[in-house]
Amino acid sequence: MAATLPNVSADLIWEVVRAQNAFLVNRNDAGGLQLSRDPLNLVNKHSRKYAGFVNDKVRLHPRPIELDIPPSLERFDPSQHHAIGVVPNEKGGVKVISKNQKNFNKPSKGYTEVTYGGNKSSRKTYSAVARQAAAGGYRGDLREAAVQRVSAIRRSQRAVKATPEKKPRGVKAKAAAAAEAEA
Repeated sequence: MAATLPNVSADLIWEVVRAQNAFLVNRNDAGGLQLSRDPLNLVNKHSRKYAGFVNDKVRLHPRPIELDIPPSLERFDPSQHHAIGVVPNEKGGVKVISKNQKNFNKPSKGYTEVTYGGNKSSRKTYSAVARQAAAGGYRGDLREAAVQRVSAIRRSQRAVKATPEKKPRGVKAKAAAAAEAEA
């Protein structure tokens, strides 16, 4: 994608594609609400902050070479944009998708997928996704959104229980019991 090329600004790409792109969903009946179907957009809001196809893991503005700061002392820059996404897996469970720094110029290898199976407990899946997001240096709000997305996907994959019949209570229960006793 053009968003991962180092010579193209992510801000420029957003300005070009924000009004028209394949992921944009306009809801006129909800007061002109704009949503996004981007798999790397965890909150499905159409905004520059959450647009995964624009944001990347590659540092947009590398630190100047004349500053001799050891990497261990370099702090995480909150303005650095990252892209992480959670999608349902075909066989149950979830897939966590993120952009791959090493292969930013190879579209077929530009994404990394980690699969968490449906047979794993939900709590373990939540903690694994949160750990993966934290280890990758993603923003805190994206970590929360990733866990919420995993929770919603796992809830949707559960089998729906049939609602039990309503039992008569109180006076109606006594009348039903009396009717059964007579029959």
